[in-house]
Amino acid sequence: MSAATQGAKPYYFVPQPSPWPIFGAISLLLMGTGAAFWFNRYEAGPWICLAGFCVLVYMMFHWFGRVIDESEGRLYNKKVDISFRWSMSWFIFSEVMFFGAFFGALFYVRNISVPDLGTATLTGHLLWPGYSAQWPTVGPFIKDVFTPMKAIGIPLLNTIILVSSGGTLTIAHHALKSGNRGGLKFWLFVTIVLGFSFVCLQAYEYYHAYTEFNLKLSSGVYGSTFFMLTGFHGFHVTIGATMLTVMLVRAFRGHFDAEHHFAFEAAAWYWHFVDVVWLLLFVLVYWLV
Repeated sequence: MSAATQGAKPYYFVPQPSPWPIFGAISLLLMGTGAAFWFNRYEAGPWICLAGFCVLVYMMFHWFGRVIDESEGRLYNKKVDISFRWSMSWFIFSEVMFFGAFFGALFYVRNISVPDLGTATLTGHLLWPGYSAQWPTVGPFIKDVFTPMKAIGIPLLNTIILVSSGGTLTIAHHALKSGNRGGLKFWLFVTIVLGFSFVCLQAYEYYHAYTEFNLKLSSGVYGSTFFMLTGFHGFHVTIGATMLTVMLVRAFRGHFDAEHHFAFEAAAWYWHFVDVVWLLLFVLVYWLV
């Protein structure tokens, strides 16, 4: 659309037909099929799953690249910008519901199911006599002994790291809005380093849990809830740090200005969401053991 036409009346950018949604569907089909084969011990399962992941990365690289080119070409007006903001808001809301389900499961198990197993009822007193309904627990069936994770140590250090990363990202955002591109690049780089440091420390924590604490995903209800909550959060931190890395590369390429930087804001929203989830995890999973 020409500049004269754009100035004559409001317009809404309509993207051209794109093959990338088809690539995304193919990648999800391959990963789902591969996972099903993998779980059923077919040798081709991991390779099919890997092929689906490679197609997904290829699709995301080209699809997001196209959106970036359109954005830098100033093809998006205010209406499109609002649609992007609503889309990111609903995506984060879906992530809130995702973690809410796991937190709800933890609450139900910890405050309802486990206490019921220790009461003088048919299920608690007759079926599992002598079971001590205390948290943390592996449940009445599993007899493995493990040591629960404590808040002091790596979890506390990771809390400091992640909260600090939220502060450095906010500084980078203010630097962008004030036109300080040097400050934007520096503080965004610091945020990325802090994010990947968190992931590395969590990987070490998992190794420590498996080798020294005998705490595994199979360690009853405590092990499953602990690793599902912290593992998915670590996965989200990895995604967030990757998003911020892309923002840093774009900053070095001269993208973004004080008024045109929603991609950076979207990544920042996601990162702050990850921060809040970790604070809940730190209190409910580590501190209140």
